[in-house]
Amino acid sequence: MEVIITATPETGARTAARIVEKLVRARPRAVLGLATGSTPLGLYGELIRRHREEGLDFSRVTTFNLDEYIGLGADHPASYHYFMHEHLFGAINVSPERIHIPDGKTADIPAACEAYEAAIREAGGIDLQVLGIGHDGHIGFNEPGSSLASRTRLKTLTQKTIEANQRFFTSADEVPRHVITMGVGTILEARVCLLLAFGESKADAVAAMVEGPLSASCPATALQWHPRTTVIVDEAAAARLRRSDYYRYVHANKPAWQQDATFSFGGHE
Repeated sequence: MEVIITATPETGARTAARIVEKLVRARPRAVLGLATGSTPLGLYGELIRRHREEGLDFSRVTTFNLDEYIGLGADHPASYHYFMHEHLFGAINVSPERIHIPDGKTADIPAACEAYEAAIREAGGIDLQVLGIGHDGHIGFNEPGSSLASRTRLKTLTQKTIEANQRFFTSADEVPRHVITMGVGTILEARVCLLLAFGESKADAVAAMVEGPLSASCPATALQWHPRTTVIVDEAAAARLRRSDYYRYVHANKPAWQQDATFSFGGHE
């Protein structure tokens, strides 16, 4: 696990955008796994800028989102379909037929989950998965206690997650109690995982993820098993990392050949 500590969330977003851009330019048919919420907004804004000003081309990119609320249609302002089109897809040249987001209105949830897994396999797997982290260490909507081998499935949200997401709704009563989410096992199959975390409120979760014991009580710790995870945090989110000086040293002294080889792994073209 590589930990990159940046001065500000804005610097972190630009750092993440460079990683995504490098992949997309090297592999125009890249498959991106995407996240929602406030954390990746800076990343998406920077990708939009690079598309508009620097010609970053998404026309052959395929995307898979982590999750969606059960019961919300694509036109609902709090749905993740709506979020993604508002904050990324509507401003870049990604092809609509290459966009995949779980269907929150599906009549057959188990079948829809199996179909989502099959679509990821058919696309050749996810090259890079963008992630955030919840205050309790969840990734996607894999709440504490989730199986670390789990696949795309229905999950029931904890009260803490419902309260955290209330800001996107008129009241807590309107927040759906169930979601479709990629499982931890699905996430771990991405060739690269790129997790972003900013702000003091994420410091405990980041410390547990990076330096704590592997545990389903903090699902993000499963990323310790992943061979190619990059964690980008600002100073506030890094505040409780015991080995922060070492992470800074490693990043500052990374060999040039290692930097250039970020996406030299195998996979579909």
